[in-house]
Amino acid sequence: MIGRIHGQLVEVCDSTILLDAGGIAYEVEVTSSVLATLPAPDGPLKLYTHLVVREDAQLLYGFGSRDERDLFRALIRINGVGPKMGLALISTVSTAELARSVRDNDTSALTKVAGVGRKTAERLLVELKNRGLEDLAVVAEPHGHSADREAVVEAQKALLALGYKAAEAQQAVEAIATEGASTEQLVTAVLKRAAQLVEATS
Repeated sequence: MIGRIHGQLVEVCDSTILLDAGGIAYEVEVTSSVLATLPAPDGPLKLYTHLVVREDAQLLYGFGSRDERDLFRALIRINGVGPKMGLALISTVSTAELARSVRDNDTSALTKVAGVGRKTAERLLVELKNRGLEDLAVVAEPHGHSADREAVVEAQKALLALGYKAAEAQQAVEAIATEGASTEQLVTAVLKRAAQLVEATS
């Protein structure tokens, strides 16, 4: 099993990238969050990976964090969910949205994913709840904050694009989330706080 690859980005074609590691170029299909934070060609890139071996192909899937990969592995263990749907779920629905969907038994977020109808979404929610995924840190939702949920998710995505790691982005936004805050306000507050911390330690 290939668990992680650290190399240089060669090229990008839709959701598939070519990653050169040790003189070998790997074709890796990646999530939307990875695509949003790719370096320039020849830039360094580290991915957590999952290898799917079939009779006619070996397919490599790449993720920006171990948690994202673990969620993918949990999804594809569900009957009827293949790697393509698993990747689509992670790329379309944030982990926070998935956690809320499981907790609230709400299919609306899942039915936004291509190929997922209401019945499939209902089955996914049952399977995920049976596996206890609503309690995993990978899909945990912060408590004690009342900022607009969509704004929180979008703010985390914006921080990823600025170079934050997934865990850092989530923790930073959760720490300053306030009621009614917009995406722009959340990102500005995080950057301001980061600057203050730098000044305090310099």
